[in-house]
This record gives sequence, C-alpha cells and structure tokens, in this order.
Amino acid sequence: MMRKAPGFTAIAVLSLALAIGANTALFSLVDAVLLKRLPVKEPDRLVLFNWQAGRAFRLTGTRGIFAGDLPPDRRGGSSFHYASFDRLRDAVHDQKSPLSELFAFANLWDLNVQVNGQAEVAETQAVSGNYFTALGVPVILGRTITEADDNAAATPVAMISYRFWQSHLGAARSVIGQQIKLNQHSFTIIGVTPATFKGTLQVNDYPAISVPLAFEPVLLGENSAMPRADRPGTWWLHVMGRLKPGATIEQAQDSLSGTFQAQALEMMPPPTKTNEPANLEPKDFPALVGLNGSRGMSEMRYVYSSSIYLLFGVVGLVLLIACANVANLLLSRAAVRSAEITVRLAVGAGRWRLIRQLLTESVLLSLCGGGVGVLFALWGKDALAAMGSKHGDFLPAGVDYSLNWRVLGFTLGVSLLCGVLFGLAPAWRATSLNLMSALKETNRSASSLSRSRLSKLLVIAQVAMSLLLLVGAGLLIRTVTNLQGVDVGFNQNNVLLFSLNPRAGGYKNEKLVQLYQQLFTRLDAIPGARSATFASIPLIAHSTTNTSLILPGETLQTAAQHMTNTQIVRENYFATMEIPLLRGRAFNAQDDAHSPQVAIVSETLARKFFPNEDPIGKLVGLDDETAGKIEIVGVARDIKYNSQREEGQPLIYMPWLQQSKEIGQMFFAVRSAGEPTALVASLRKAISEVDNNLPLGDVKTQIVQSQEAFSQERVFAQLLAFFALLALSLAAIGLYGVMAYSVAQRTREIGIRMALGAQIGHVLGLVLWQGIKLVLLGLVVGAAGAFALRNVIASQLYGVKATDPMTFVLVGALLLMVALMACYIPGRRATKVDPLVALRYE
Repeated sequence: MMRKAPGFTAIAVLSLALAIGANTALFSLVDAVLLKRLPVKEPDRLVLFNWQAGRAFRLTGTRGIFAGDLPPDRRGGSSFHYASFDRLRDAVHDQKSPLSELFAFANLWDLNVQVNGQAEVAETQAVSGNYFTALGVPVILGRTITEADDNAAATPVAMISYRFWQSHLGAARSVIGQQIKLNQHSFTIIGVTPATFKGTLQVNDYPAISVPLAFEPVLLGENSAMPRADRPGTWWLHVMGRLKPGATIEQAQDSLSGTFQAQALEMMPPPTKTNEPANLEPKDFPALVGLNGSRGMSEMRYVYSSSIYLLFGVVGLVLLIACANVANLLLSRAAVRSAEITVRLAVGAGRWRLIRQLLTESVLLSLCGGGVGVLFALWGKDALAAMGSKHGDFLPAGVDYSLNWRVLGFTLGVSLLCGVLFGLAPAWRATSLNLMSALKETNRSASSLSRSRLSKLLVIAQVAMSLLLLVGAGLLIRTVTNLQGVDVGFNQNNVLLFSLNPRAGGYKNEKLVQLYQQLFTRLDAIPGARSATFASIPLIAHSTTNTSLILPGETLQTAAQHMTNTQIVRENYFATMEIPLLRGRAFNAQDDAHSPQVAIVSETLARKFFPNEDPIGKLVGLDDETAGKIEIVGVARDIKYNSQREEGQPLIYMPWLQQSKEIGQMFFAVRSAGEPTALVASLRKAISEVDNNLPLGDVKTQIVQSQEAFSQERVFAQLLAFFALLALSLAAIGLYGVMAYSVAQRTREIGIRMALGAQIGHVLGLVLWQGIKLVLLGLVVGAAGAFALRNVIASQLYGVKATDPMTFVLVGALLLMVALMACYIPGRRATKVDPLVALRYE
C-alpha cells in the first residue's frame, strides 16, 4: 500500500522523520544531563549528603545571619566543613552503620599545570583517599589514590583523566611515575582513569587531575601547618557514601544526623544579634539530608533543566503538528480508498478488523519515519553538542550525546505512539461508512462530511500550535535585538580580554604586586596597544562580588542593608574602558598602600545611599578594619556590571595597590588601535618574557564577551525559530492537503457553479476563503493559548512583553501569507474544472 502511493508515503515519512528526529536529539540531551547514572559500581547504592539550615543556624562569617533571614533556597547547601566530614567518617567506621564507605571530593577549579615544560590551566579536584575505591572506579594504567596517599607527610601523587592522558601525554604508557607541577608543586602521576569516568561533581565537569585531599591547602596556598579543620575555605567538601546491602538512604541519614548536628553547633559563631530566636527546638538546628547519589551532584542539572524541558516542550509541539499533518493525509487517503473499504465491509470484514489493518499501516508508516528520524537525530545531537561547546550558559558543554538503548527505546516508543495517535481517528472515520450509501457511490455521505470537519479541526490545531512557536521565536528575536542595542556604559570596541592567575604560580603579597607592575610595563609597550588595565571582575560576564557598605556613622551590624558590588581596578581603568567620571577624580599611582584609602562609586550607589547630598569626601567602610576610613573621591557613570539585563547597580571601585591582599586572579583589558585579536601573539610573548609559566586564560574580545552574556537567549531564539519554521511548513502541507481534498469533494458543485456562469475569480476566491477561515480560527485559538502561556517565556524576554501586539500581528500576517500560498494551488486546480466532466462525475 505504501509503494502504491509513493508521494503520500514520502511526505508522511519525511514529516514524521523531522519531528521524531528532533525529539530523539533532545531526548539524548535529557538522557545525558538528567537521566544518566555515574559509570561506577552499583550507583544506586550511593548516597549524596546535603544539609538544611534550621531557624537558629547562623552562617559563618562576621555578620552571623540567622537562617530565618535567608530566602528558602539558601537555607542549606551541599558543601561541608572538613571537620564535619572527619567526624562523620569516624561515625561510619562503627560496624552498625548502614554505610560501608564515606568519602569526599572538592573542585579546586582551574590550577596552573605544567606538563613537559608547557604551562596551562586544568580543572583539578581533591579527593579523600577512599574516593576511587568507594566508587568502584578502576584504572587503565597504574593504581588509584589510597588512604595512605591522603596524608600531608606522604609523597604528593596525582591521577589523570583519560582525556588529559590522550591530549597532553600522547597516551604514553610510560606516564606512570612522571612528574607534573600543580601551582608550582610537583606531583607524581600514579594512574589514569577510564574514558567513561568524568567525575561526580556536575554534568559537564571533567576534572583532568585528581589529588589527595591532604594536599588541597598546599595547592591553594594555605598554611599547611595549621590544623586542617581550622583552616579557612573548607566549607566546600562534597560528601557521599555507599550503602551496605539492604540499607536505605533514610537509615544512613538517621545514623549520621546526630553527629552532624553536634559538629555544626560547635562550629556556629557566637551570636552577634540581639534578636536571637527564642524557644528553639531540635528542628531549628542544622539537619543532614540524604539524597540518591546515583547521578552525582545535581546543581548543574538544575541549571540546565529549565532550558532542556522548555526545548523538549517545543519539539513536542512540532511532533503534534506532524501527527496532525499525517492524520490529515490519512483522512484524504481514506477518501480515495472508500470504495476499497466499502467492498471489504460488503464481503464480511468486521470493522475492528479493518481498523487493525489501517492502524498497522499507520504504525508501519510511523516506524519508517522513526527510522529516518534517527538519521536526523545523529545530525541534531551533534548540532546540540556544538551549541553546548559554544554557548555553555544554555546547553552543557562536553556532554556525551550518544544514541544509546534508552534513546533508541524512546524513539521506538514515540514512533509507536505516533502511529496509533495519528492513525486511530482516520481509521475510525474511514470505517464509519453507511454501506448502502457507499455502494450507491454517494460521495456526499455523512461520513464524508464528518471526515471533512475532522480535517479542518486538525488544520486549526496545526495553525494554533504554529502560532505559539512563531510568536515565541519572534519575541526572542526581538529580545536578542534589544540586548544587542543596550548601552553598557563603556566603549566595548577594540578591547581584548584575558585572565591571569599568578597566585596559582606561587605569587603573593609584594611579589605579586611587583609581577603585575612588570607585566604592565611590558603590555603598555606592545605596538598597537593604546593602554592596558585590569579588574577583579570581568564586565558583563555573569560574575559579581558584593559586600556590605558601612556608611558614615554606622556600624557593621547595620551595614547588611547596604549591599554593593565591588571592583578592584588599576588606576587607569576608567580611561582604558572609557567609563566617564561624572564628579571628582580618577585613581592615580599615588593611591597605594602608604596613602589614605580612596574609592570611586557608581551614580546609582551615590543616589541610593547619599540622596540629596554630594558623596565626594564621605568616609565609608567595608568591614570593621576599614569602617570610616575609605574616602569617596569620585562618581562614575553607571555601567552594565553583570549583564545587559540589569538596571543600574550600586558599585564601588577600589585601587588595586590599596587592596593587594585581595587580588589574585585578575581580568585584563587591553585597548588596541586596530583589530584587538591581532595583539594575542604579542601579549603571549610579553607575558612569557616575565614568566613563561603564566598561562593566559579566557582570551576573547569584549564584544564576544558581551555577546556570550546573552548567548542563552540567542541560541534559544535560533532553535525556536528553526522549529517554528518547521512547524509552519508542516502546517502549510496540512492545509494544502485539506484544501486539495475539499476541492476533490466539491468537484460536482464547482462544475455546476461554472456551468451557471461563475467566473474564475469567484471560484478561486471561494476556495481561498475556505482555507483562510480555518487559518483565522487557528490564529484566534493560538493567540488565546499564547496569552495563557505568556509566563512560560516571560523570564527569557527583555525590552518586549510576552503579549507584544506587533509580534502577534507580524506572525499572523506571515501565517496568512503561507496559508494563501498553500490554498492557491488547489484553488487554481478548481478553476480548471471542466463543467461537462464535473456534471458526469457522479
């Protein structure tokens, strides 16, 4: 039957292939990010521990904030102090514990790594000695880190990932025993992890190097002589455990809750508020929470889940449109096959038997579409992977989008479901014939009219769903246009950015200051570079740092309500970035550690905290030590500090020579006379002349940095526009099919009209109006649906409302134009009906 109608088969299979292929590609993303389990031994027995703050829990720090003062999503976390992990691990050693192992790991972020004389940055993690054995991760070379290695007195050792082994060490089997340097400290490579193991922290976290937890303070430049539990920066260990056979997560949580609570209460700072909660109960204090750890840490899954589910909903709409399209094609085909079905009924075939036959045909059609869709999915998943590597804010980078058995099983299930979904209604309609009327070949039977009504309803639904997608695409395209046109408050042209982290190379204090001064001497002398500067935070990079501002006459306890963003900059920062100063003066070389502390504030900070007065000369502070000692010497124009979306934010600038203890990794900006990327080679040479062990990171122009800040909106707009145009094409095919079927059904009527003198224009208008009515009804339904779902996309928009009338009008006009084109061909065919042939049609 499929071979007898090759055109019908090709259109139906292609429509389904595009829709099912898109769904398969998206499901490969869902599987990789949200469903895939860790490639370790018995992942279902892993427990991931979090903690939840009670009403009386104060955050560590100088302000002693009660959990009751925090928003709900911040009343807990997944990071533990080393002392808490140590105490919990001792409790697990009890034979009655439901856990056989408790282990910890921490991301050290990008460290300075030297291999074979080459310096670069590589993501590194610190792990407890039983990390790999507890997970059940083998090695392909060497051995894993053990408890004996997790000792500051032991020889420093490291394990490397398969990818790092391939890319940096040529997959040499002699790598075991080789030395690498991490932040200028030598480590011996003892093992290589399998290619399938990519860490446990997050979906796109591929730690290149793993070191024992005992060496974490050495790598971060902390005082290794200080007791480990008392060192700063240790509230960031992630803790996991492995259940004994038959044990449950609840049992593990209950067994350790008392130990954790006791340790957490010991670490709580003394009260600094007078309104300490009264009548405290056990539930008001920190509590341990056990979660399923089979998928590792889940923070990044939460980050990406909203965009993934939104895209999945979009391709689901495309699939529904494709199903409606094929259902319409089947309805038209059923009209052609009415004589065949009538004969089958007349010779004794049962209705359910015929329905099963027609469903078998539709399912086979759908399976063919699913098979071809897998080919489209192979291209689609690669496109998603490329988008993730380029736009990591929207889709995760480095994820394995494999078409495994789960993905292929999903494709098979969707294909079968679609075969039944779009085949059932046409099969039911095709077999609901009045046998006597059908045998008399009366084409205008009740079933024919009913079939026509169903086809029209399907077209209306297709147009409505197409409108939803097109409106969403239009709103996002306008959002991207608005974000591109935002005035960021400084000149983004001809600026090259890069980062350096000399602290990772052992520089600190006065040595670090001298290094930066030498670097600027070199950078300022580069031909083609107008000026070079740096700051502690890159602009428009979704990166911020903030603190409490102590106003004149206030104390630290009242400063919590004066939150401001902070920026440590070189003295020429405002001139290089071309940020106008509205009042006062800029920083200069005399603003160093030996002169009174000064600051420049943004106009929003001045307006918010010093209303109706001049902030110049006011003395502010950032902590107890600087309270009333930092003089405001200037007011700068507001800039887009974090992203293009933000309104003016309070921002305080401080000169770097007065904040030398706070500087570490800095973000450089070099303004060039011409194309900024032409300076990259010269920059690398100038920096290597000072220290060839300082790798540059994040080399890009400011324009690229700003575009990356709204990459999520741009990528989503591109994807939504692609799927919307696909849906529009499918809807146009569906409308064409309905109109062609309608013209075929009305051949006799059209012949009579023309025999009675109807003009060609009248007949053409009659057919066109029939199609346009369906489109107008679809537009009304779609507009109502878009209004009802306006909040779904509202958070993605900027400078345009979800109910923007211009977008709706333009999309409606586009749909009407496509509808006219889809209806014109059947309309032209109607005008060429021969009245004599039509009158003999019956």
